[in-house]
Amino acid sequence: MDYLAPRWLPGGNLQTIWGALYARRFEGAAPVYRRERWAAPDGDFVDVDFADAPGSQGEPGERPLLVLFHGLEGSSRSHYAEAFADFAAARGMDFAVPHFRGCSGEMNLAPRAYHSGDFEEIGWILARMRASRKDGALVLAAGVSLGGNALMRWAGEAGESASRVVSAVASVCSPLDLAAGGDAIGRGFNRLVYTRMFLSTMKPKALAKLAQFPGLFDGARLAAARDLRTFDDVFTAPLHGFVDADDYWRRGSAKPHLGAIRVPALAVNARNDPFIPAASLPRPSEVGRHVTLWQPAHGGHVGFPMGRPPGHVRGMPEQVGRWLCRQAGVPADAVRAAARGQ
Repeated sequence: MDYLAPRWLPGGNLQTIWGALYARRFEGAAPVYRRERWAAPDGDFVDVDFADAPGSQGEPGERPLLVLFHGLEGSSRSHYAEAFADFAAARGMDFAVPHFRGCSGEMNLAPRAYHSGDFEEIGWILARMRASRKDGALVLAAGVSLGGNALMRWAGEAGESASRVVSAVASVCSPLDLAAGGDAIGRGFNRLVYTRMFLSTMKPKALAKLAQFPGLFDGARLAAARDLRTFDDVFTAPLHGFVDADDYWRRGSAKPHLGAIRVPALAVNARNDPFIPAASLPRPSEVGRHVTLWQPAHGGHVGFPMGRPPGHVRGMPEQVGRWLCRQAGVPADAVRAAARGQ
């Protein structure tokens, strides 16, 4: 990946925080979404936000589609989602952000939430996306942080069959080794800032779930949680079929399954990501020939800010999006023309 951090934004924490809070995400107006509510196989629902390609002609099912799976406590309004939407719009592509359970602004119905290893959820969502497009229409998928690990986990499970659903996949700043990431975010500055930020929304939603389903888990222990390990021990793991946090992190990690991927896949990880130790990142010897590794020295966690202050975060989606298009055999500059039938 071609990325050089601005001199005025040194260090992984600053690149992470500034990129998320202050950098520009798009040119012009913010993405305009339309929401669809999909019935899930278990009787629950998933809300999907779509941004249709501007000025496109023809049926929606004929246009290229870029699907983005968001990160922990993210949504279609996360900085990276709006930046990817901007890329898609500029290329004449339809764009979709499926929200994980409870992340669309409304509590889901089932006694569950979402987790980083949920490849079955990724699978049925992508299958429905594929079914909504006509034969030959391009479907690409990317995932950020938690969503990227789940996407890569699905690609490993799907093997050869993944190519019948998507043309290429990419993960961005994903904790492909969940145990390494979980331990890192529970220490020092990460614990004081990032863990506190995540738990400030995760704990109220979990307690609301307990009100929906009394006795579902130990509410007092969850209320006392001060790190993600405890939260996952009390809530995420037991609600999703895992013994405890260690079992969840081990079975949910995509890293051991990267060698089974049979569709073009890109894994992007900055080596100064405060959430993910560089030593835990996959090496070329640990992935198959279908997986490309981009591990720039800088970028932070889903940051990659560029330019003069206040900077922008459009560079990473641009490079990742272009890579996805190339793997599908369609140069990114040609996607807009194809979408318009030119």
